[in-house]
Amino acid sequence: MSRKLTILLLTVLSSALLSVPFLVPGTGWLSLIAFVPLLWAEDIATEDEMKGFCWWHYLCFVLWNAATTFWVCNATVGGGIFAILANAFQMSLIFGLFRWSRKWLSGALPYIFLAFAWIAWERWYLTDAQISWPWLVLGNAFARTTGWIQWYEYTGTLGGSLLVWAANLSVFGILESLASGRWMTFNLKAKSAALLGTLALFVAPPVVSLFLKPEPCDETLDVVIAQPNIDPYNKFGGMTQEEQNESLISQFENIPDSVPVLLVAPETFTDDVVTNSLSSSATVQRFTSFLAGHPNANLLVGASSRTYLKRALRPSYTARQVGNGVWMETHNSALMLDAFSFPEIFHKSKLVVAVEMTPYPALFCKIDDWLGGVMGRNIGQKEVGTLHFNEYSYASDGRIPVVSDSLPSAESVVSEDVHVMETIPVGCAICYESVYGEYCTRYVRNGARLLTVITNDAWWGDTPGYKQHLSYSCLRAIETRRWIARSANTGISAIIDPSGKIVSQTSWWQPETLSGKVGLSDEKTFFVIHGDFIGRLSTLMAVLILLATLVRRFARQRI
Repeated sequence: MSRKLTILLLTVLSSALLSVPFLVPGTGWLSLIAFVPLLWAEDIATEDEMKGFCWWHYLCFVLWNAATTFWVCNATVGGGIFAILANAFQMSLIFGLFRWSRKWLSGALPYIFLAFAWIAWERWYLTDAQISWPWLVLGNAFARTTGWIQWYEYTGTLGGSLLVWAANLSVFGILESLASGRWMTFNLKAKSAALLGTLALFVAPPVVSLFLKPEPCDETLDVVIAQPNIDPYNKFGGMTQEEQNESLISQFENIPDSVPVLLVAPETFTDDVVTNSLSSSATVQRFTSFLAGHPNANLLVGASSRTYLKRALRPSYTARQVGNGVWMETHNSALMLDAFSFPEIFHKSKLVVAVEMTPYPALFCKIDDWLGGVMGRNIGQKEVGTLHFNEYSYASDGRIPVVSDSLPSAESVVSEDVHVMETIPVGCAICYESVYGEYCTRYVRNGARLLTVITNDAWWGDTPGYKQHLSYSCLRAIETRRWIARSANTGISAIIDPSGKIVSQTSWWQPETLSGKVGLSDEKTFFVIHGDFIGRLSTLMAVLILLATLVRRFARQRI
C-alpha cells in the first residue's frame, strides 16, 4: 500500500470517528480516539517531507462537516456549502499551525499547542465572534451521552473538548511509542503511569458523573408546550395569521385554570408585531383576549418584530428605508403575555450569519445593498435579560375581574383587586442561542429560575439537524442545572430536567401539545459563575506557546 493511500484511509477513518457521535446516540466515546488516525497520517506526511497545503487535514474536516451539517443546505444551498467549506478550512488552519510548530518545537509541546489552539478557536466561536458556527464544538459530541458529562456543570462543553484532546493525545502517544520502539526504553513506572492515565480519561468521566446530581427543586410550575406543526415554506402562502392564531389557541383549550401555568409557543410564530406599538398587533390583542379567560396563564411566544424610526439620515447600517425619512429595523423576538400587564419583549442576540444578520455591517451592509438586500439584518439586544412569569392574586372574595379585549397599558393594572403575588424570571433562548453555553448562563446570572427554548427547526426537514439541536438543549440543562421547556414548531418539543434527561417529548412533524411540571431553581453552578474558564486558559497557553515558537524560530535563524 502506498504512503499516500495510507494517509487517505487514515484521513477518512478520522472523519468517520468524528462524525458518528453527532449522528448516533451513545457513541460520544468514539471522539476520544477520533484524531488518532489523523495524527498518524500527519506523522507519515512529516516523515515523507510532504510540503504545501495539507490536503489530508482539509479533506478530513470537509467530510466531518458535510456528514454532520449537510442539512443546512435544505434551507440555503449556497450558505450550507459555504459553512461546510469555511468551517473545515479554519480547522485545517489550526492543524497547519501545529505542523509549523513541529519544525521549531520538540517532544510533546507541539501536540499540547494543537490542543490549546483548537480549544482557543472554539472559545472564540462561542463568544462574540460576528462570523460564528460553533455547531461542531468537540464537547458537543457527548450531547447524546449525557450520563458521561454531569461534570459539565463545572466546565461547560469546552471541558469536553479538553477531554477529547487529552484522550486522543494520550492514545496516540502510546501507539507512536510502540511503533517507534521507544516504549521498550520506558521503565515500568513510566509505562504504568501512561496506561493508567489514559485509562482514567475513558473511565473517570462516567464514574464522576455518578456522584454529581442536581439539587432537587422545592417549587414547580405547570407548563403546556405547543407544537403547531406549520410548514414554514408554506406559512405565508397557506394559513393566514389569524388562522394560525386560532389553531394555536385551540392547542391550549384544556389548560388548567386552577394553578399558574406557563404556555410556550415556538419561534417566529407571528410576524405582525411592531415594537413601537405592541397594542397594534392583532396577534397580541387576540392572545391577550384569550388569556383574559385564563387569568392564571402566561404565554411565551416567538415573533418576527419590527421597529420603525423617523430619521433624516440612516440611523444604522442595518436599517432599511421603507418611506421618506422612515427606517425599519427587524428582530427575532420572544413575547411574554398575560391578561393584566403590558407585554414583555426580548430580541434574539445570537443570530445566524447572513440568514438573520449581516456581519461587520459597516462593510457588508454596503455590499448587501449593492446585491439588492439578500442578507438578513436583524438587530439583537446587547444585554441578555429575562422575561417574567407573573402570578396574580385576586379579590379576597375570590372574584376574578372582567378583563376587556383591549391591551392593558404599561402603567396600569386592570383592577385594583388584582396584584402580582409572585414574579418568576424566565430565560428564553431563541433557536440558535441554545447552542451557546456561556451565553445561556447569562440568563441564570440575571436570575432565571427556568429556561425555555423556542425554535423552528422545520427549515432543515427530516435530517439529523433537529435531533442535534434538541440534544444541545440537554447540555444547557446540565451546565445551568435548570429545567428546560422547549417548543419547536415541527418538533421535537420537550421537557428536560437539570441532569439533561428528556422527561417527555413530542414526535417529529406532528401537531402536539405537551404538558408537565418543571422545577424552579435558584442554584448557580460553577460554570454559571465562572463561565468558560477552560477556554480562557487555553487561549493564554496557546498564545504563550506560539510566542515561544516564534522566539525559537528567530533564535535558530540567527545561528
